[in-house]
Amino acid sequence: MAISKFNYNSFNVTPVAGKALSFNSDADGFSTAGASSMILIKTLTASSSATLSFVNGSSDVVLDNTYPVYLFKFINMHPATNGATFEFNMSADTGSNYNVTKTTTFADAVHQENDGNPGLAISGGRDLAQATGFQDIMGGIGSDNDEAGSGELWLFNPSSTTFVKHFLSTSNHVNGDATSPYSIYNFGSGYGNTTSAVDAIQFQFHTGNIDAGVIKLYGISDS
Repeated sequence: MAISKFNYNSFNVTPVAGKALSFNSDADGFSTAGASSMILIKTLTASSSATLSFVNGSSDVVLDNTYPVYLFKFINMHPATNGATFEFNMSADTGSNYNVTKTTTFADAVHQENDGNPGLAISGGRDLAQATGFQDIMGGIGSDNDEAGSGELWLFNPSSTTFVKHFLSTSNHVNGDATSPYSIYNFGSGYGNTTSAVDAIQFQFHTGNIDAGVIKLYGISDS
């Protein structure tokens, strides 16, 4: 079968600038396609890090009214300290203070490797009620070499100066039980009770460093 070659100089991309090209069955073989609505903004990689912070306007981070929804994906977060809790907080002063007042709710589903103790429960001890501290995302992650936790955090309209700042998180982690570790599926949600724009998010373990892990920040357009 003969291979057709395109003349690079014959392409006219001006009409589709800012869009994507896709193949179709037309004679020219191309049509415009909408760009992805999920835009990768920033990737941070931990290496014995005390915290990982996403601050609007710093190191190419965008966390303003550019997007109505922001998504953080955290991948294989591994604590230096066994049983450490992965958590986050919000800032309304570009990272000078991570202390936005929050009201939250938290639940988890659990199951052990030895098929023991399955359950679903409200975790009242991980809730906040008009508190400024860090909010739990995953509680008690194991520090063995094969143990970690992964998940995501959604933040809605953080730049609003009218409404509070809603968020929700889902994740799964291996806890640090030495006898038979648990798979724990975590559900968290709540709101930052401020009408100031939230422009920075910080992640940490409640004790010890983030030994390893990756966090990616995406902006969600057309949402």
